[in-house]
Amino acid sequence: MGVGIEVNNLNAWYGSNHTLEDITLHIQANEATALIGPSGCGKSTFVRCLNRMHETNPIARVTGEVKVGGEDIYGAKSAVEIRRQIGMVFQRPNPFPTMTIYDNVASGLKLNGFRNKRALDEIVERSLKYAALWDEVKDDLKKKSGASLSGGQQQRLCIARALAVDPEVLLMDEPASALDPVSTSKIEDLIFELKSQYTIVIVTHNMQQAARVAERTGFFLNGKLIEFDSTHKIFTNPSDKRTEDYITGRFG
Repeated sequence: MGVGIEVNNLNAWYGSNHTLEDITLHIQANEATALIGPSGCGKSTFVRCLNRMHETNPIARVTGEVKVGGEDIYGAKSAVEIRRQIGMVFQRPNPFPTMTIYDNVASGLKLNGFRNKRALDEIVERSLKYAALWDEVKDDLKKKSGASLSGGQQQRLCIARALAVDPEVLLMDEPASALDPVSTSKIEDLIFELKSQYTIVIVTHNMQQAARVAERTGFFLNGKLIEFDSTHKIFTNPSDKRTEDYITGRFG
């Protein structure tokens, strides 16, 4: 099951560039939370701070507190352990091109020394079913490479790979922006299905997508969280004029 995320006074920098300023919000467990805002507003930096990807850049730094399930992710656990707990799906599908479909899904487990073949088979099947891909690839698991799949299938394969290590949170950074409408619809349907098991945070430029999939939405602008509320309120009666201007297309 998913867990809640408490963010308090989060600040992030790339070198001298202060990209996130004093972000505080509570992400509910087993919901989808959407993050919207114009390009460069800090949305992607924020989700990268939620699983310590931000610190992979040598000039990046973070202050503040991020608690996942009550535990400070910048505490004693290693970043590798945190990224098992908090999976990430990127804007462009990134399957390992030289690996089979099966090995793509199993790669994280194998990297951690998991060698039980029967259990691996079960986890791969379960993860592909969760990602709504099993029926499309079950006959080619060890015959075809992940790169041989269509763009939409590759993205669902990357979701299956993230789910295989049994995370509690799934971060999605514009997971459908490079996909056709049919594949986008499948990703959105998948988000609905996964909410019962995981807490989902999705960055999207598509405001209709946010309205369709998310219970809550946060609007970022110039590195600040301008407004965070129920998705219905954000899109029908926002509290801040800047939110209204963005969702009505006056800028962005």
